[in-house]
Amino acid sequence: MEEQVLTLIMYTIPSIITGLIAFYFFREHTKNEDGRRRFLLKKDMQVTALPLRLQAYERMAIFLERITPSKLLIRIAPTSSNKENYESLLIQSIEQEFEHNLSQQIYITDKCWNIITASKNATIQLIRKASLLEKTDTANKLREVVLTEMMERLAPTDAALSYIKEEVSDLW
Repeated sequence: MEEQVLTLIMYTIPSIITGLIAFYFFREHTKNEDGRRRFLLKKDMQVTALPLRLQAYERMAIFLERITPSKLLIRIAPTSSNKENYESLLIQSIEQEFEHNLSQQIYITDKCWNIITASKNATIQLIRKASLLEKTDTANKLREVVLTEMMERLAPTDAALSYIKEEVSDLW
C-alpha cells in the first residue's frame, strides 16, 4: 500500500509541475498577444489621428497669425474715428476667430490650448490698455499706439506660435 502511494506521488508531482509550467506559459503568451493587439490598435489610431492633430495645430497657427496685433490692425480698418467702436470691432474679430477654432482643442494638448488662450487674452488686453491711454483719442491713434507698442516688444502671439512649433516638432 505504501508503495502504491509512493508511486502515485511520483507520477502526480511531475504532472502538477508540468501543468503549472504550461499554465504560466499560456498566461504569458496571452499577455503578449494582448499587448501586441493594443500596440497595433494604437499604431493604427495614430496613423488616423496624426493628420487631424497636425491640421489642428495648423489652424491654431493661422488663428495666432490672424490675431497678431500688427496684422489684425492692417486687416481690419476702422469704420469711424470712434476709438471705442474700433476697439470693440477688433476684440469682436478676435473672439469670432477664437470661437471658430474652439473645436481644435480636442486635438492639441491642454498646455498648448492654455498658452493659445492666454495669448488671445493678452492681445485683447493690449488693445484695451492702448485704448485707455489719454493720447489715444481716435481709432487711427489707437492703431498707431498699438503698432508702436508692437515695434517695441514681441506680440503676445509670438510665444504661443513658438510653443506650437515646438510641440509639432515633438510629434515626429
